[in-house]
Amino acid sequence: MPDLCRLPRLAALLGLAELVVVVLVLAPDDARTWTLARFLSASGLALWLALAVAVLLCKLRAPISRLPQRVGAAAAVALAALVAFVGAGVIHALYSALGAEPLGVDFGRFAGGSAAVAALIVALALRHFYVSDRWAVQIEANARAEADALQARIRPHFLFNSMNLIASLLRRDPAVAERAVLDLSDLFRAALGAGEGESTLAAECELAAQYLSIEQLRLGERLRVEWDKREPLPWELPLPRLVLQPLVENAVLHGISRLPEGGTVSIALWSDAAGLHVRVRNPAPAPQDPSLASLHRGAGHAQRSIAHRLAWRFGPQARVTAGWADGYYACEVMLPLA
Repeated sequence: MPDLCRLPRLAALLGLAELVVVVLVLAPDDARTWTLARFLSASGLALWLALAVAVLLCKLRAPISRLPQRVGAAAAVALAALVAFVGAGVIHALYSALGAEPLGVDFGRFAGGSAAVAALIVALALRHFYVSDRWAVQIEANARAEADALQARIRPHFLFNSMNLIASLLRRDPAVAERAVLDLSDLFRAALGAGEGESTLAAECELAAQYLSIEQLRLGERLRVEWDKREPLPWELPLPRLVLQPLVENAVLHGISRLPEGGTVSIALWSDAAGLHVRVRNPAPAPQDPSLASLHRGAGHAQRSIAHRLAWRFGPQARVTAGWADGYYACEVMLPLA
């Protein structure tokens, strides 16, 4: 049973009720003369019935949801028809007591027609909301699955090199080894929770910095990092987990580590009227190199996963763009702030 307690869905039902009145007004029928007073009366009745149906189905959502799907759907439509029949009957009785028939029709047609229209509208609305809810659940499941894929991808790719590095540092520089262990534990704690809960912009930047710190121990002077944080920035902006770190990992894995001379990973963050921008730029081999085709496909998979999860979280205004030009690869994320 879809949740009709949400304000957008209540507004949708009220809009459908008003749409029926507008259709009746615009229908070519010489037998009816619509005045402003008549239109307002019909609108008031339609909106009142729609509100009563929505409140009733909202309150009875739990017991209806426990019924078999078809039985529950039939019960919801029948309740809507009953509410409309009783409500229209009460209105008809009040008008009759005043010596006038509402809308110029008898009781049976007025109450029965109102019940039939209400049943039709509720059936269509519930079907639409049900399909919409199922689609949202599927999108969330896909986003969670892609987060789980990122989680699985980061473990074997990074763990063994990091552990070997830490083992080599234990005797030579215990303090650096301890710092690397702490950074590694934070990184994998985030990876294990990639499909659960949310992170923030500040936490994502810290996680990326910890990853780069470990990689700098491994690559040495071949890896240089530049941060460009242009304040003010929305540091507490909620984000899905593992949004920035995979982009930085792509820059190191598919760019810096493939170049004998290494290079600089530049990470820029700024906000403007369009929203928040995060750009990761690094020197990289040309994508046309056939020997690196699998690496570029892997980078593309991570970017598509991030784009999918951001679109699920922020809507279609969230964008992830990337491209190679003049020896550099750049990936930019744009998120709406309004």
